Amino acid sequence: RATVCGYPISIFFIVVNEFCERFSYYGMRAVLVLYFKYFLKWDDDLATTIYHTFVAFCYLTPILGAIIADSWLGKFKTIVYLSIVYTLGQIVMAISAIHDITDTNKDGIPENMSFHVALSMVGLSLIALGTGGIKPCVAAFGGDQFQDHQEKQRSTFFSIFYLSINAGSLLSTIITPMLRAQECGIYSQQKCYPLAFGVPAALMVVALIVFIIGSGMYNKTAPQGNILVKVCKCIAFAIRNRYRHRYSQFSQRTHWMDWADEKYDKLLIAQVKMVVKVLFLYIPLPMFWALFDQQGSRWTLQATTMDGDFGLLTIQPDQMQTVNPILILVLVPIMDSVIYPLISKCKLNFTPLKKMTVGMFLAALAFIAAALVQLQIDVSVTNIKKLTMGQLVKPNSPTHILIYFPENPAAVPIRHWSPGKDHQHAGQTGGRLSWRLKFSLQYLIVCVLFHRFFNGYSSILNITTGTLDFGSTVKNKMSTYANVPHGEAKFHIKDNAGNQCDYSLTLGFGSSYTLLIPSTFKFGTNSINTALDIKPNSFHMAWQIPQYFLITAGEVVFSVTGLEFSYSQAPSNMKSVLQAGWLLTVAVGNIIVLIVAEAAKLPDQWAEYILFASLLLLVDFLFAFMAYFYTYIDPAKIEAQFAHSDPKDKEKKKSLEMGRKDSDGNSNSDRKSSYTSHNEKKDVQSRM
Repeated sequence: RATVCGYPISIFFIVVNEFCERFSYYGMRAVLVLYFKYFLKWDDDLATTIYHTFVAFCYLTPILGAIIADSWLGKFKTIVYLSIVYTLGQIVMAISAIHDITDTNKDGIPENMSFHVALSMVGLSLIALGTGGIKPCVAAFGGDQFQDHQEKQRSTFFSIFYLSINAGSLLSTIITPMLRAQECGIYSQQKCYPLAFGVPAALMVVALIVFIIGSGMYNKTAPQGNILVKVCKCIAFAIRNRYRHRYSQFSQRTHWMDWADEKYDKLLIAQVKMVVKVLFLYIPLPMFWALFDQQGSRWTLQATTMDGDFGLLTIQPDQMQTVNPILILVLVPIMDSVIYPLISKCKLNFTPLKKMTVGMFLAALAFIAAALVQLQIDVSVTNIKKLTMGQLVKPNSPTHILIYFPENPAAVPIRHWSPGKDHQHAGQTGGRLSWRLKFSLQYLIVCVLFHRFFNGYSSILNITTGTLDFGSTVKNKMSTYANVPHGEAKFHIKDNAGNQCDYSLTLGFGSSYTLLIPSTFKFGTNSINTALDIKPNSFHMAWQIPQYFLITAGEVVFSVTGLEFSYSQAPSNMKSVLQAGWLLTVAVGNIIVLIVAEAAKLPDQWAEYILFASLLLLVDFLFAFMAYFYTYIDPAKIEAQFAHSDPKDKEKKKSLEMGRKDSDGNSNSDRKSSYTSHNEKKDVQSRM
C-alpha cells in the first residue's frame, strides 16, 4: 500500500475524519444546554436532565457499535453507516433551531414549540447512536492500517490522532458559542442556534465524505467475533450454573466463576476472573463522572449569571468550557514530567489507585469551589418577583418609579419588598389622578439582560435597537421584554407622525431595565426615566477558573491513571471489555446527575453543588477502602500458568488449544481493541 514518510496514506483520511467528527460533536454539545434554556424555554433542571440523558446515551451506544463492528459489519461499514445516521441527526438539530418555521405571526417566537422539541429529540437520538456507535471503531480502524513492523509509526499515529481530538474539541467550543451569539432569521433576528448547529452538521458531512474518499486505500479486516459477547456469555453461564448447584450437597468451588468450567476452558475463566476483579473497582467511579460532566450543564448555566467582560474580549458563557481542554494540554505533561517524578523522589508509594483517590478528591473540591462562586453570584444578582394583582387603577402616566403597570402583569418589577407580606403603594400624577396597587409576593423568576419600555406618551411609539424591535407600543402599555446585548445600547424611537430620536444607555452585563416614557416626553430631549430591575452582574466569569482547574487536575489524575491501571491488570485480549466497562461508568454518572436534578429539588444551586461534593467524598472514601484490599497481579504470568497445563489430559489440552486458537484468531481484533483502549485513554482526557 502507498505510504508517505513510512506512514500509510489512509491514516490521513482517518485523522481528518476524527478532527471533523470531534468538532461536530463538541460544537453541538457546547451550546446544547443554552438551546434548551433560551430557545425551548426549559427551566434549568429540565435542561440539565435532558442534557445528561443525551450524554449518557452517547456513552451507552459504544457497546452496541463494538458488537456490530466485530460480529457483523466490520469496522469500515459500521463507521460509514453510523456516520450517515450521525450526519442526519446533526442536520435535524440545525432544522429544529430555525424559529421561523413555526413563527406564523413573525414576532420571533415559535408558535408550535412541540414541533421544535420533537425534532430536537429525534436529532439528539440519532447523534447519540452515531457518535457512540463509531467511538470504539475509528481508532481501532486506524491501528489496522499498520503492519507489525510499524510499531513506531503506529505510536506516532495515536499521538496525532489524540491531537486531532483535542484540536477539534478546543476549536469547536470556541467557535460555536460565537456563532450562537450572532443574530439571524427571516422574519425577526434571534440568537443564531441554526448556525451554531449547522456548522457542526457541515463538519460531519465533511468527515463522512473524507472517510469514504479513502475507501480504496484502507486495510479492511473481516469481523471475527466480539470478545465482550463471549465474556458476558461465560459470566451468565457461571451464574446460572451456580444457582442450579446452590444446595449444600454440591461441592463448593473456590471462585464463583469456576462454575463455568463445565462449558468454558480454564484459560478463558482465568481471564474473566481478572476482568471481573477490575470491574468491581469500577462500581464507585460513576460518581466522578456525575460531577465532571456538569461542566457542560450546571457550570455553563452558572456562567450565564456572571460578568463575561474581559476588556477587549467578551466571553460567552458556553465558551468557558474551553478552559478544560486547554488545561489538559498543560497539566498532562506537567503531571508526567514534574509532579509524579517529584513524588517518586520523595519515596512515596503513589500507586495508581491512590492517584485515582486523589483525583476524585480534587473533583469534590472543584464543586465546593463552584458552591462558593454560586454564593457570591446570589449576592450580586437581584431577583424579580412574580406578583398577583389585587386592585389597580391605571394611571394616565406613571410617576412612582417603584411600580409599573403592564396590562397583563406577568412580571412586575418591585425594587423594595418584604417576603410574605401584602404591600400597597400609592402615587399621584400631576395632582389630578390618584392610583393604588395591592399585591402579594408569590415566587421569584430571574431575567438576564432583558429590557422593556413603558409608553406614557400620547401616541403609539415604535422602538428599535440594532436588529431588535420592541414593536409598536401603544399609550399606557408596556412593551415586551427584549434581550439586548450588554454595553452601549442605542434605542431608536419613532412615532406615527415621523418624529424620531435616539436614546443611549450603558447596559451592564446581566442587567435588566424598564425605561419609562412620560406623557411630557419630547423628541430630542433626554426625558426618559430608567428603572433598574436587576443590577448588573458584578461577579466575574474568571472566578470559575479555579473550579475548572481543580476538576481538570482531578480528571488527569483520575481518568488517565484509571485506564492505565485497568489495562495493566487485565489480559491483553480483553481490553475492549474494560473499555466498555469504563464507558459504562461515564453513562451511569450522567444518569446520576439527572436523577439528583429531578429528585433533590434543592432551593439553592450552591446547596446542590455541596450535595454532589459530599456524595463524591463519601464514594471516594469507599473507593479508598476497596483499593486498600486490592492485590496487584501480573496477567501475563497467570495466563502462562494455563498455557503450560498438564498435556496428558487430552480433553483439557484440546480445550486449551481451542482457546489459544480462538485467541490467535482474534489476535488481530485484540490488537485493535488495544489500540482503541490506548486511544480511549487519551480521548477521555479530551472528554470525547
